[in-house]
Amino acid sequence: MGLRQRWGWLTTAVALVLAVVVVIVMGQQSGQQTTAQPGPTTTTTNPGPITPAGQAGPAAGPTPALPAPTGPQPKWMHKLAPGEKPPQFILFSFDGGASGPHWEKVLPIAERTGAKVTAMLSGPYLIPDREKDEYTGPGHPTGTSEIGFGGSDADIRTRVAYLNRAAADGMEFGTHYNGHFCQGVEPSVGFWSTAGWNTELDQFFSFLKEIDGKGLKITPDMIKGGRTPCLEGNWDQLFPSMRAHGFVYDTSHVSFGVTWPTVDRGLWEFPLPEVRVPALDKNVVMMDYNFWYLLDGAQEGDDARGPEFTPIVLDTYRSVYQAAFNGNRAPLVIANHFNDWAGGAFSGAVEQFMSETCAKSETVCATYTQVIQWLQLQDPAVLTSLRALPAAHN
Repeated sequence: MGLRQRWGWLTTAVALVLAVVVVIVMGQQSGQQTTAQPGPTTTTTNPGPITPAGQAGPAAGPTPALPAPTGPQPKWMHKLAPGEKPPQFILFSFDGGASGPHWEKVLPIAERTGAKVTAMLSGPYLIPDREKDEYTGPGHPTGTSEIGFGGSDADIRTRVAYLNRAAADGMEFGTHYNGHFCQGVEPSVGFWSTAGWNTELDQFFSFLKEIDGKGLKITPDMIKGGRTPCLEGNWDQLFPSMRAHGFVYDTSHVSFGVTWPTVDRGLWEFPLPEVRVPALDKNVVMMDYNFWYLLDGAQEGDDARGPEFTPIVLDTYRSVYQAAFNGNRAPLVIANHFNDWAGGAFSGAVEQFMSETCAKSETVCATYTQVIQWLQLQDPAVLTSLRALPAAHN
């Protein structure tokens, strides 16, 4: 076990050097198109600090709070009794969040299993191409975005319809910010100041308000957290801006294994776990693009390998789930995009895993807000003891 752990840390270090991280996928750009189109394959050498189990960030700060849930609640939304195990939470989240064809696959699974998911919306997808000059990324020319913009006015109307359906079904929405300027497209988000992040978020919310005026039911007050492009960012600069905009959580850091969320500089932090891929006996940050890069270097035109890749990713999900369920029961963050990489291998794996797992006993596929509301119900001493448990490793 010790050897595997040492290799895990070594793999993490190599991943930082090789810049194996994550990109964004733009959602549906046309009301006629049937697949999401990938954005640029940007990389990073800064996927956030690797946080051992039970360890908070450099300065925890005050614990942010959300209003208690109202109305009828699921049975699991209660304070744990002495000796009671927590449910196994699974947090499915999709960066970009703007592909109608993928929502059409996810929503029926969610309805059948009771799952709730979170979409991290990218601001440019909320405005049409003709309005691109409304956006100026910090340090970048007006009207430029690494992921493009929202297409035609007809595309925006189509997008409003399926996002409203997702919201009506109880799905959560966070932010993936705007221009997706990762390392190599400077000034990248890792070098932005708090003032720069304030500008980025102000523009995100202006785009959201604009599309609200076109019938979208997702309002600014519903956005309570997000994930940074490529998991990059100077957290000392970013987190003050997030707090100033009413956020209570971030999910951009990386942990070695599955760990309980901590409070870092006044925000709940839900890290992406670094896990082992059993078929390869190698470690990877558990995100779809990272799997793709590990499997074949994220080669375009590899659609024929989808049937080969899907079982590998699905087996990894299953083994990580079992390790957490039989171990510390920490919330399992599964970070993805709506994509068709490798013939849809990764979307297929996450959809199958969601379908077979979310209805299991003692398992709850929830939103970040729901998990935070559950955390708020628990005695602080209970949360301290849960964080002190060893990280779950598959």
